[in-house]
Amino acid sequence: MKKVISLMLAAAMVFGLAACGSPKQPEQEAPVETEAPAETEEPAETEAPAEAEAVERRALNVAYMPNYASMWVIMAALEGGYFDEEGLDVTLYEFADGPTEIASMESGSIDLAYIGDGAHKLAANGSCKIFCYSHIGDAEMVIGLTSHGVNSLEDLKGKTVGYASGTSSETMLQRALEDAGLTMDDIEPYDMDTSNMVTAMVSGSLDACCTWSPNTWQILGEMDDAVKLCSPMDYIDKAVALSSFVVMENWAAENHEVLIRFTRALLKAMDFGAKEENLAQVSQWIATQLAADVSTVEAQCHDGNWLTGEELYAAVKDGTIEGYYQTQLNQMVANETATEEVKVSDYVMFDVILEAAESLYN
Repeated sequence: MKKVISLMLAAAMVFGLAACGSPKQPEQEAPVETEAPAETEEPAETEAPAEAEAVERRALNVAYMPNYASMWVIMAALEGGYFDEEGLDVTLYEFADGPTEIASMESGSIDLAYIGDGAHKLAANGSCKIFCYSHIGDAEMVIGLTSHGVNSLEDLKGKTVGYASGTSSETMLQRALEDAGLTMDDIEPYDMDTSNMVTAMVSGSLDACCTWSPNTWQILGEMDDAVKLCSPMDYIDKAVALSSFVVMENWAAENHEVLIRFTRALLKAMDFGAKEENLAQVSQWIATQLAADVSTVEAQCHDGNWLTGEELYAAVKDGTIEGYYQTQLNQMVANETATEEVKVSDYVMFDVILEAAESLYN
């Protein structure tokens, strides 16, 4: 079904824009420790490139956010041994959103990062470069409290709605308001860190909020009067919620070969992690990393449309992926968060995906 959705997106090319506040800074907190690859279930074997044994090992600081969509590829690459195959020693750092990750890359404390849909406007405006597609997401939701009189998007008028500016939370909320014929001026917007939204909803401080998983599932699970009003897939005919991996332009130029190795490891991980039969294993790895309940993580395993590395390679070659980014850019231009002069090729490095993929699949 997800692959059908992906094909529908490519054919339509008329849609536009998924998630991304405050990190555990590398220089302030100890790195998140990781364990050796799990022995209970081994990923499908892939042949490591012949030069892997000869390359100089590199240590990389990589930023992620604590949800399945952000971590599915990274954890599959880490626990599946694909980073190790490429001579990479990856240390993970947890952040709450993309803008803060990008700020940490600018400072030099983070080398590479995953960002959600909302932070892509920073890439489009020159703050960083996208070097690998991750997925199309469906993790954000606008959630209302029926006990506060919010049963539909139209009911948001005059209500206090929590959101996180500069992230996909804001993007999703704006899209939902537009659908209901409303604007931010019609509500009482409350800009806040997404990590505080669960508490604010449970306490009744908010009438509604726009956040992403796992916050969404926690709110819906704990509150009988919480109702999902919409998610990105409700707007698939006109918007696409993309998530990507990003790097600073200077870092990419100075470390091209390392970037290719990292991307190649991601593609191998996608070949394993995108398969339905492996979702439970990936969920277990993520749950261990987050010290979270496995069932909570598994509830998020369909928050995105996952592609295998080989499928991504084909979709880059035939222009499908570029079409997704163009649709997203069109939406940013419409929202005045990017200018009409910007081109997708200005900030998306398709050549990196192609070079990494060609060494695997050709």
